[in-house]
Amino acid sequence: MNAPKPPYPTDHMSSMDNLPIGNSFAALPPAHYTALMPTPLPNPYLVCASASTAALIGLDFSEVDTEAFIETFTGNRILDNSKPLSAVYSGHQFGVWAGQLGDGRAILLGDVPAPNVYPSGRLELQLKGAGLTPYSRMGDGRAVLRSSIREFLCSEAMAALGIPTTRALCVTGSDQIVMREQRETAAVATRVAQSFVRFGSFEHWFYNEKHDELKTLADYVIDNFYPEFRSSDNPYKALLTEVTLRTAQMIAHWQAVGFMHGVMNTDNMSILGLTLDYGPFGFMEAFNATHICNHTDQQGRYSYARQPQIGEWNCYALGQALLPLIGDVDETQAALRIYKPAFAEKFEELMRAKLGLKTKQSDDRKLFDGLFGILQESHVDFTTFFRQLGNVQIADSETQEPLRDLFIDRAAYDAWALQYGARLQQENSIDSERKLAMDAVNPKYILRNYLAQVAIEKAQNKDFSEVQKLLQVLEKPFDEQPENEKYAALPPDWANDLEVSCSS
Repeated sequence: MNAPKPPYPTDHMSSMDNLPIGNSFAALPPAHYTALMPTPLPNPYLVCASASTAALIGLDFSEVDTEAFIETFTGNRILDNSKPLSAVYSGHQFGVWAGQLGDGRAILLGDVPAPNVYPSGRLELQLKGAGLTPYSRMGDGRAVLRSSIREFLCSEAMAALGIPTTRALCVTGSDQIVMREQRETAAVATRVAQSFVRFGSFEHWFYNEKHDELKTLADYVIDNFYPEFRSSDNPYKALLTEVTLRTAQMIAHWQAVGFMHGVMNTDNMSILGLTLDYGPFGFMEAFNATHICNHTDQQGRYSYARQPQIGEWNCYALGQALLPLIGDVDETQAALRIYKPAFAEKFEELMRAKLGLKTKQSDDRKLFDGLFGILQESHVDFTTFFRQLGNVQIADSETQEPLRDLFIDRAAYDAWALQYGARLQQENSIDSERKLAMDAVNPKYILRNYLAQVAIEKAQNKDFSEVQKLLQVLEKPFDEQPENEKYAALPPDWANDLEVSCSS
């Protein structure tokens, strides 16, 4: 892969030979993790890499083609002071207590300086697919090229959309065969985040009745990522309140952009309120509030409509785990009560922005609910609708026609459009200003499943150009990009047969 010119200053960039890595998580007692080395993959090669993520950790992006980079981020070469490890945690999966889980195919290399990242000033580097760990259970510890590309692209796409997320530095591949539903080739994705601690990390110690270890972990998280809570009357209540707030706001972002996680188990929930563990995710296309993007989810627990409710359920699971530290049921419940109003406030704020509204009014929810009702009835493409809505001009009815064409029930749209138009007039909305504001929050480009599939199929034939091209498009989701118009197209008919599951 030819590395593009970095879109950032290259002063003070680190090379692979002097990347200053440490490992603060390794300073925790050994019960919290298992120290181990990644399992090497034969003859690894670079599939894709993110210049913007490399910039976050001060890594010279011109090195992505080097043997040192590829070997390091495959797990074949260990940096000095790295102290690789896999963390233990437990969790609820599909609402059922699953007991001990842990990093079954992830190995934390350590953390590196990231001066612009508050408050820790460091980012962790984690290899996903780096081989067997004590927590692999029946798995092989490997990731496949297909799922690694999906995680890489979605991590970077979500960041560009302004949604809290882990990041992805690169994907490396190998011709080594691994078995899933069929024979596939192995790959390793390098994930980047301030921390990969999960709700399930705390549940592990609570359900094992090891409150000393629970406190050690909570103190580690507070000291490194929420230091302001040290001066709180009850730091652990403050922690739960903040995590609940961040989780509610994150899921409001998901709902507003039509993102579906697919497997919101407590072991996939970040203690920092980041979108974590990209598996059977999807972006809403033809709107259906009950859509299930994960075909493993037979009961629809993680459908689009249920994500806010499940987010709250998961926060209550975290609250249960932190109860021994908070020390009082009423105080714990008080911390959790922030979820519903925080979600509603953030979601309504995002919806007003998506509709180009400048004021907050008492009937906002009625306007929003009416819109989602007609989108549901006609199964309108979510992203296309909001992007085209910015083109509406108050005094020109012809600008409504492209939108009317999206609806089976045009009369229903017309009725809603009258309410919307009246609201815009009431606010003295200016068409040109509103369009600029709406285009800045309503993406034109999202990671549609069919786009990922096309890139994956080419990559499986050693053509990685489409992965890098798709990354380039998704890094600027709000720009028009006339040369890339095809990436905004509605999915072709064959895309209806695409399915993703927990193995994705």
